[in-house]
Amino acid sequence: MLTRRSALLTGLTAAALPSTSLAGAQSSPRANTRVGPVIGRRQEGISVFKGLRYGAPTRRFQPPAPPTPWRDPAAAFDYGAASPQRGDEPNQSEDCLFLNVWTPGVDAGRRPVMIYIHGGAYSSGSGSEPLYDGTRLASRGDVVVVTLNHRLNALGYAYLARLAPGFEDSGNVGQLDLILALRWVRDNIAAFGGDPGRVMVFGQSGGGAKIATLMAMPAARGLFHCAATMSGQQVTASGPVNATTRATAWLKALGLTPDRAHEAADLPVERLLETQSVEDPILGYGGLYFGPVLDFRSLPRHPFYPDAAPQGLTIPMIIGNTREETLGFMGNDPKNLGLTWDTLAARMPPGVMRIDITPEAVITAYRRMHPDWSPDQVLIAATTAGRSWRGAVIEAQERAQAGAPAWVYQLDFPGETASGRKGAFHTADIPLVFDNVNAPGSRTRGPGAQVVADRMSDAFIALARDGDPNHAGLPRWDRYELPTRQTLLFDVEPRMANDPRGDERAFFSAIPYIQPGT
Repeated sequence: MLTRRSALLTGLTAAALPSTSLAGAQSSPRANTRVGPVIGRRQEGISVFKGLRYGAPTRRFQPPAPPTPWRDPAAAFDYGAASPQRGDEPNQSEDCLFLNVWTPGVDAGRRPVMIYIHGGAYSSGSGSEPLYDGTRLASRGDVVVVTLNHRLNALGYAYLARLAPGFEDSGNVGQLDLILALRWVRDNIAAFGGDPGRVMVFGQSGGGAKIATLMAMPAARGLFHCAATMSGQQVTASGPVNATTRATAWLKALGLTPDRAHEAADLPVERLLETQSVEDPILGYGGLYFGPVLDFRSLPRHPFYPDAAPQGLTIPMIIGNTREETLGFMGNDPKNLGLTWDTLAARMPPGVMRIDITPEAVITAYRRMHPDWSPDQVLIAATTAGRSWRGAVIEAQERAQAGAPAWVYQLDFPGETASGRKGAFHTADIPLVFDNVNAPGSRTRGPGAQVVADRMSDAFIALARDGDPNHAGLPRWDRYELPTRQTLLFDVEPRMANDPRGDERAFFSAIPYIQPGT
């Protein structure tokens, strides 16, 4: 079993980058970073560097540190380790501060930089998914694409500051990892043909939420110049009292009392992951939520409450969602097929809706607004509008009220779930934005998919290049303003619409929204 001590010793004695033979490296692309030279591979006309170390082996619950410099060229041929997590993510280690770069060339070019922050809430995932391969995007837009790994779940967000000395930053070290990666890009991306003055961050689901949080963190100021969030928002962070309650519940599951919180720093990482499945004491359902904490140190305010954080108001931003978000979570469950008006309410408990409203009230409202819809349609629409879409609406509203540039989209083009159900579900826009509709794992493909991918990827490239997503392949994409709420509907034939699903938005706006996890 891997202990904290053995993991640290392993990381300290490992090579600067994941080890791979340098045979044939003489003809491979080379870049000189501030901490040492690296060698990549040329693939499909793109120079690819995988597993670049941007941080030293981590110290559990502590802020990250820059890597130790090296002299000899290091191979950057393979992805670095992902943060430890539950699930089947391969190659996990607490030594996980690695990033990957795709560039048309390590020349003197000053190309826009597009940094993708992966989803998986704050608990899982990595920058190594085939869907995130940056080859096509880098080639298409003559841009530099970056993906990365950082600490997740309790390793990145367990708030122990009020329980033990020496852990003051523990609730946000996952975010501090991201800031260190952004500093690495600022300091090194020119060596890969990128422009450190034109850096865009984009992310889906939890990746978007991490970006929204970065926009309220003073240490991230000036490290990126535009942003795009895809079905991921963070209106409020977890408060320090609730975060402490969660940490205490987690420690109890570990067999530790609060006064022994420091002992978690030396327990086997597998044990830390197992115990996160205990019921969340704040939400009352699901496993423990670990996410950014309002610690008044690195995160001094909520990202979008009571308004949009002033720090982010000058950053041009795309805010997007998919029309049937929750089809991605609920569409493969046989219990959610063939519903009747009598059985629908049982499929919409508080843990599904995530707001304080009765299922019966929601059903009544939808039957009034959309009398032709089936119970199955109401389930997906209501859970999307009430649970997944609310944060995006709030963020867009707050930016509009502040006069900050925001372009809002809704993906209408359908993908196909594993069960065969079709719709614009959560994650359906990832292969479109990366221009990877035929990559392994893509469920957004078939007739029309490449047309939509052309338009979406070009819009993100345009934002990275010019700070404005408009391009010749789109109708004029107007900024989101009140009261019109202009929104671009991405489909084979994209079109602008004012306040799409406005009846649903108006209905749910009467119910207070509390960010899950707050």
